[in-house]
Amino acid sequence: MKYVISQWVTIVDMNDEIMAKTLFQHGEYESLPLTVGCTVVTWQLGLREFEVVYDQREGKQTRFKVTDIELDLLSQPAAARIYLEPVKLILGHHDIGQAG
Repeated sequence: MKYVISQWVTIVDMNDEIMAKTLFQHGEYESLPLTVGCTVVTWQLGLREFEVVYDQREGKQTRFKVTDIELDLLSQPAAARIYLEPVKLILGHHDIGQAG
């Protein structure tokens, strides 16, 4: 089955004040059926200024749990969206630098 994998990301400052909240799109994947509670292995998320990006440095893989599965029967063909557990990124702490 084809899934769109998404994850809510809250960006906060060092005082834990919310600066932004965004829905990060991991992409569209063809997979075996997934259920709530499954674990997905992917790259950790980081910040490049205010943009949420993958942190693809060595050793930065992580695991996220599937928290919700949404099936949109109104679209043709029907679309399935997987939501991973939300994360909080701290400005100045989760910065990964500029693109190389």
